[in-house]
Amino acid sequence: MNYNLSDIIRNFEINVEIEPYGNGHINDTYIAQSDPKYILQRINSAVFKNPEQVMSNIMGVTEHLRRKIIENGGNPERETLNLVKTRDGKSYYKADSDNYFRMYKFIEDAVSYDKAENLRQFCEAAKAFGRFQNMLSDYPVEKLYETIPDFHDTRKRFENFETAVTEDRMHRLAGVKKEVDFAFARKEDTGIIVDAIADGRVPIRVTHNDTKLNNVMLDKQTGEGVCVIDLDTVMPGSLLYDYGDALRFGASSGAEDERDLNKIWFDLDLFEVFTQGFLSEVGGALNEEEVRLLPFSAKIMTYECGIRFLGDYLNGDTYFKIHRHGQNLDRARTQFKLVADIETKLGIMADIVNKYL
Repeated sequence: MNYNLSDIIRNFEINVEIEPYGNGHINDTYIAQSDPKYILQRINSAVFKNPEQVMSNIMGVTEHLRRKIIENGGNPERETLNLVKTRDGKSYYKADSDNYFRMYKFIEDAVSYDKAENLRQFCEAAKAFGRFQNMLSDYPVEKLYETIPDFHDTRKRFENFETAVTEDRMHRLAGVKKEVDFAFARKEDTGIIVDAIADGRVPIRVTHNDTKLNNVMLDKQTGEGVCVIDLDTVMPGSLLYDYGDALRFGASSGAEDERDLNKIWFDLDLFEVFTQGFLSEVGGALNEEEVRLLPFSAKIMTYECGIRFLGDYLNGDTYFKIHRHGQNLDRARTQFKLVADIETKLGIMADIVNKYL
């Protein structure tokens, strides 16, 4: 660390003590235990190559959300992230070429969860993500930067996976033939959403692209979804990505790196409450093709993550952090187990979608 945090926060015209906060894996996060409280973050410029573009996206989206929340009679101090400007009126402070900082107002009396403790929590998160989509439905998506190119282009993700298999840099291929065969057997699926976007059947919308449960703040008293957070990956994309990825993570019966695959299945109760909550907020805005592909999106986003985990394992674990040998392989196996289970349930999932439309 080659920066002084006390100097950094003074550029936001705040002079208080700060301390590390949270357990995020990408950005460095700190809290100012003042009244009011603030969150300071150092943007990881190794992951986000253009922090200025990230902040441009966040600034535009949060200002739009704030206007919509006020129009709807809500509380803009709690229902969207609020950036604290620097002394010179910017949304971030650049300490040097590698260190970019931003500050948010802290959202009081709200909490996030890594795993749903009950069905209602997952439903409330779904409503929050649906409202997020709905309020941004008229945002000019052409104003957004693609901060991580081809983030959910599953066909290109598969091409990267093919390269990892071909190169076999760590000589691990012999031990994962079953998993590789599973992935290659579903190669044709990789272009379904990509092609639907390309030919206009699926519209480009403002998407969050990291719709895990812990990116929704829930009110401590009511349990209702308050605010969608972690907007670094807000980009142009398909609503199907957000819906499918939320279910990939949230509707799994077990941990992402569970070794005992008998403990892994796709939970239809969780699928149903998420679908109910999400469609209650945004269902009327979906076109026919988006509706048709909702169940498939849960499968393809799970598959995409699986080939990314397996490809990283073959490459020597260079992208996803691991805490033990073989963790990325275990992650890939859980994703593929979920894919196989989803395939047996797609018909039921389609019936559930239609039920809540």
